[in-house]
Amino acid sequence: MIKKETVRAFAQERIDELDCGIFIVEITISPANDILVELDKMGSGVAINECVSVSRNIEHNLDREVQDFSLSVSSAGMDKPLRVKEQFDKNTGRMVRAILEHGSVEGILISHNEEQLVIESEHKEKLEGKKKKILVKRENILLWDDVKEVKRVITFGQGKK
Repeated sequence: MIKKETVRAFAQERIDELDCGIFIVEITISPANDILVELDKMGSGVAINECVSVSRNIEHNLDREVQDFSLSVSSAGMDKPLRVKEQFDKNTGRMVRAILEHGSVEGILISHNEEQLVIESEHKEKLEGKKKKILVKRENILLWDDVKEVKRVITFGQGKK
């Protein structure tokens, strides 16, 4: 079986050569040697030619004479959960939804570290002594142990805040 470390080394070699902010999100290898490499990029999405370049470097360095394999190199999907630190870095300041054990929190990803993440949410609430509901901002400090997954909230017509 082809090892993840081997595929990671060949992918990282090309990523370092491209030097454009690409990083590896995940590498999966099935028992049948179906290899899937998911990439992301700081500041933007990964271009097709960048995926092709990484794919070629992996394919040219693996020997089909020793083990047959299939290889797919793609951009990490916008609909998939954030999985690595670099994705959280890239999405700081953007809308995310954290799925918790009991419920969810949606808002702007403010910060994150090894222990927690902070999401600023806005809600209309009726405060004591007020007749109308007012918009209240709240910083939600979430411990990683309580978070099942974090996904980007896809919005149209709004950029990074």
